Amino acid sequence: MRRFRFLSKHRLPLAQTAVRATTATARAAALAAGAALLLIAALPARAAAPSPQQLQALEAAFNGQGDLAPLLQEGPGLDPAAVQARRQQLLSRFPDARWQLSPGPELPGGRPTVLVQVRGSREDGPLRFRLEAEQQLLLESDGRRINGQTVLREQALLRSGAVDLPVTLLIPDAVLTGQRYDVDVIVDEPLDGAILAGGIADITGDQVAALDSPSLRIGALGGGGLFRVVRAPLNPGEQTWAVLLVHPDGLVSASKRVRVVAEREQLQP
Repeated sequence: MRRFRFLSKHRLPLAQTAVRATTATARAAALAAGAALLLIAALPARAAAPSPQQLQALEAAFNGQGDLAPLLQEGPGLDPAAVQARRQQLLSRFPDARWQLSPGPELPGGRPTVLVQVRGSREDGPLRFRLEAEQQLLLESDGRRINGQTVLREQALLRSGAVDLPVTLLIPDAVLTGQRYDVDVIVDEPLDGAILAGGIADITGDQVAALDSPSLRIGALGGGGLFRVVRAPLNPGEQTWAVLLVHPDGLVSASKRVRVVAEREQLQP
């Protein structure tokens, strides 16, 4: 099993490819965190939801058709300056990134949620990466500006290669403190003799915020994917997992944020 450090230099083409993809994995985790209004927080008491007109204006502003500042106000889990800075960070790495906001599934009690989807691409040497990120958010509004938000679910996929390698992420959205749980990334098509390699890393909140690059062990995989049993922290909060799969047809890196809660009734928002 090889251990790679982000931005380190290796002569083997596969190692070079893995390093590039691993770096992109950490950036995907961090940039997915900045793709929308993103800071984990306790689920707030029920507040007014933004109107469809507010969501349309927010989507337009994220896509460069308007100003974000008049639409946002500092509040629980929401720092407007950080939102704008993260948007610029993402655009600097994925210049063609586009945001789409749409109604999400209602929570118990009828609270509406918002789905934020981000698509973009970037060139990294000979590789072209395609980003697909999605969040489910609970947004608050005072009727004029969005002034609070909570992230309920978040994941991102970053792919390279001429054809998207079909994969499924089987990682829970929320777990109990101290719980052991599965982190599985499955290749949905038969490998037909192809060699699959991969690795996984736990990225801290500080690393996500700072775009820091953790070490990632890359090893040969069997059984059509990556399968790990991990343990949640003993204190409530979050875990973010970064996963890399190296396949002859291309690379797949994925990130998934997992909420860590103390009570079983908190598993479902």
